[in-house]
Amino acid sequence: MLASIVTISPAISANPSPKSTQADKFAADEYRQMGLTYRKQERFEESIAALQKSVALDPQNLDGRIILGWTQHLAKKDDDAATSLWEAIYRSPTSLQAFNAIGIVYLVRGDLPQSVLLHSWAAMLKADNEIAHYNLSLAYQRLKQYDLAIAYAQKAIKLEPNNPHPFVASAIAQWTSGDQLSAKKTFREAIGVDVRYRSPEFLNFLNEAGFSNEQIQTAKQVLASLSSQ
Repeated sequence: MLASIVTISPAISANPSPKSTQADKFAADEYRQMGLTYRKQERFEESIAALQKSVALDPQNLDGRIILGWTQHLAKKDDDAATSLWEAIYRSPTSLQAFNAIGIVYLVRGDLPQSVLLHSWAAMLKADNEIAHYNLSLAYQRLKQYDLAIAYAQKAIKLEPNNPHPFVASAIAQWTSGDQLSAKKTFREAIGVDVRYRSPEFLNFLNEAGFSNEQIQTAKQVLASLSSQ
């Protein structure tokens, strides 16, 4: 499995990074904290610049590379994000955080088979990885493999019953599979977890949770069907 994953990664330098001094690591930590502060303020260009300095000073710090990659993703620089996260995976092929993150990057940019592969590996690394199961549901629904989409969403619901997103993922997979009755029931359960999901406008924020525009429109259809009864 891992060999297959590596084949879709970009070329990564095999040259080992020089070891950082203690002073380098201290400075890297300061730049990392600065980058996170900028990110909270949505000052993404400044955040990325600070995080890149952090990685340059302490290239062996795995968290630093993952934080950089995720920040690039939030800034909609998914090619750069993938490169940074592959660099992290090259250094730690069993990093759950790196595989969760890069799987989302591929999902959002529409590379669905790659996202499935990456999240499947993440689920193998940790069987109760609710992030992987939830995102596998979103990917399989877009691939029109509805039985798998429903199964993975149900697994995510069991792992994280207080998160409404897997309920919505399951509902749209049931709806597009033709099982509208189950979809309505599941969407009501999502509303039971978070009443904000009864608002069509609130559903627009699902794009921040990995849902595509088409999936958001389907979620709105399911919601509208509840009020029409």
